[in-house]
Amino acid sequence: MGWWQIDADTLARSRFVLSPLAETFACLQLMHRGEAAHPGEQAWLRTHLPPYRALLAADPLTARLVRAGLGRWGSPRVSAVERGGWIADFLAPTPRDGESIEEGLARVRATDPVQARADVVVALQGAPLPAGLHRDDLPERAADLLTHVWTEAVRPYWNRRRHILRADVVARTAQVSQGGWASVLDSLRPGRSRWLGENRLQVNLHEYPPRNISGAELVFVPVTPKAGWVSWEEPERYALVYTCAGALADPTARPAPASLAALLGPARAAALVLLGSPMSTSQLTAVTGQGLGSVGRHLKVLLEAGLVERRRAGRSVLYSRTPAGDVLVEAQDRPGTRRS
Repeated sequence: MGWWQIDADTLARSRFVLSPLAETFACLQLMHRGEAAHPGEQAWLRTHLPPYRALLAADPLTARLVRAGLGRWGSPRVSAVERGGWIADFLAPTPRDGESIEEGLARVRATDPVQARADVVVALQGAPLPAGLHRDDLPERAADLLTHVWTEAVRPYWNRRRHILRADVVARTAQVSQGGWASVLDSLRPGRSRWLGENRLQVNLHEYPPRNISGAELVFVPVTPKAGWVSWEEPERYALVYTCAGALADPTARPAPASLAALLGPARAAALVLLGSPMSTSQLTAVTGQGLGSVGRHLKVLLEAGLVERRRAGRSVLYSRTPAGDVLVEAQDRPGTRRS
């Protein structure tokens, strides 16, 4: 397994970062493998996968670059369980706090062509560079493709996705205060990343030498597609990219029980189910698709009923279920349960 040595100060300074470029690259991975993780992704793929495939069919060289640059992720003959290995680093630069999509794409475009070709060879696990890729415009082609994915398939949804990602960050930040960093790190990429103790963070399942990143900048970056990777700019910056919480990425993943919806109303019940993780009013609005006024009224009723509580976290007011709310949701989620 691959792991990083992290001192206490580095972990204490680490933070969550939103990255439109990471979201765009994760969407590129999703379209390339063409496998949806939930109905929301399936609907998105139905809209955006055909134009993406048509684009690559019209540009075989870029298609070859993507297949090679994604390594095992780029092979349609490798199962989801077997996928892994490296991606070409220049396709997914290490996210930076506050970086715009234009700034991120400029970094891709500015990659030295020699380095880009070397990155592709690493992604291919040492196999020879495919014919046609011995050229200097690979960074330009990659940036153009990522620009297309952003413009056509990510930007139209970015405002909502940004709210969903922020909700994930808020929930995990609250988890840090409740259970410490170990509980959060264990949940970012289940089965791949976990806190090993003794200042060691497992970041993947590959047998690579450990890296001592003490003193560096460490960021955790959520994305909405089912994806995840690690990246770094040695020795200053390291990042772990992970899929945001499923209930936030796909509100249909756990619908409100019918009995709870009958008791509270469908919209209010949906809000109560989602508030198993702390959210602000604006985040709950983004995740549910309900209007801001409606969400505010639902929260007022749930507060008065003692099913949710609110507390301030920095500039935000967060709402979460009370123990009474937890009991109600779990009881209604067990059909056939009776009380004497």
